[in-house]
Amino acid sequence: MAIPSTVESVLNEYSVKYGITNTLPVKDSSFPMDQYVHWAGATRSVLLADEKGQLQAIVAADSLLDLVALNKLTGRELRALPNNELQRIFDDKQLCSLPAIPQITGFPTVVDECVLSQPEVILESGGNTELLRLKQHDFKEILKEAVIADISTPLLPEVHTESDEDADQITKAVGQFTSTRIKQRLEDTLEFPPLPDTAQRIIKLRVDPRADIKDLSDIVEIDPSLASQVVSWAASPYYAAPGKIKSVHDAIVRVLGFDLVMNLSLGLALGKSLKMPDDAPQGFSGYWHQAVYTAAAVEELVKCIPAKQRPEMGIACLGGLLHNFGYLLLAEVFPPYFSLICRHLEANPYAGHAAVERHLLGISRDQMSSWLMNLWTMPDEVCIAMRHQNNPAYDGPEHAYANLLFVASRLLRQHNIGDAPFETVPQSVLDRLHLNEQQAETAIENVVGCAEEIQSLANDISG
Repeated sequence: MAIPSTVESVLNEYSVKYGITNTLPVKDSSFPMDQYVHWAGATRSVLLADEKGQLQAIVAADSLLDLVALNKLTGRELRALPNNELQRIFDDKQLCSLPAIPQITGFPTVVDECVLSQPEVILESGGNTELLRLKQHDFKEILKEAVIADISTPLLPEVHTESDEDADQITKAVGQFTSTRIKQRLEDTLEFPPLPDTAQRIIKLRVDPRADIKDLSDIVEIDPSLASQVVSWAASPYYAAPGKIKSVHDAIVRVLGFDLVMNLSLGLALGKSLKMPDDAPQGFSGYWHQAVYTAAAVEELVKCIPAKQRPEMGIACLGGLLHNFGYLLLAEVFPPYFSLICRHLEANPYAGHAAVERHLLGISRDQMSSWLMNLWTMPDEVCIAMRHQNNPAYDGPEHAYANLLFVASRLLRQHNIGDAPFETVPQSVLDRLHLNEQQAETAIENVVGCAEEIQSLANDISG
């Protein structure tokens, strides 16, 4: 096993003794962060910058870098370096990852005090899968010029509460972080836009046993923009439908089917009910890009499930389209804090958005979106899927819809799509879905292989 020469030369210059260990090999030369973060002494390095220049922060791998604390300490407005600037540094230093060694970049460095509490530290080596093990006294040799301070908070797992508790937590967060006066009912306090008329009609249609293709076509075609998006979806090269798709009726009969068009239309209508925020975390997929990919991934996964255990395709895809609706809600309800959330997501890309949101607000977007979907009387399967999509242990009612989102988002993240944390899918989740690992990975690879077609779909919708 070898480490990059740029790293080796620094360690030799400071006479640092080190050991090399290898992680389990995984695809694309990235190592399994969900294992690494639980190792005692594991560290990670974050490069940041503002108009005054660059800075390196070193924190424990199982913690969140607290930008509020770091900016207060330094008197600056730091944010994570964009991926393209990081890549330039990697290329220049011939690195695959960033070791927690200040001399590699030469940037001023702040080290979280918790990093120095372990007798041994583990660092990324800058190589593909190799890791460095250093005794604490050796590690301190390369930190002599660094500032030691409290700049992190523990990476706590999300607590999966019941719906009543979610409402209480949302009420508390709204009262604490906005100037809105809390009224008797939370829904009166937040004053969200009403459920779009098209969505209301589709929800009523879903429970009408006499509903037919004409009923659905008539509803969708009332909204020309929605009708155009449904036709574009069906006409996409992703489905390779023969001949030209000319109408919503064509999309239903020839390509997508009644249930899928109904739920697709519902997801598109709801996605348009809130405006896109002006800010966004760099390095992550855009809202509609992520929504379309996840819906397509869920669709492919459902096809792999045995017929007897297969969940309803249309509802599953609706969950995929809406899975990140809480992102829009956070921007709507907490506008002064949304930028802060974005900056923390950039600085903590391995943590997952729930950890960042609970640290800053005390609630997560999953809680927000599930609560609103319940308020809008959306199907139980969707409400449950949105609430438990990041809970691999969920095996309650309609668990398949939540588990599908968990699998889809984690496997897409391995291809740098979406904003799920980098973590493996437990076998127990696949077992509940009656899938094996090879089936799931192949399904996602099929979707990723249609990147051009899916990006075109996302562009049509977002435009």
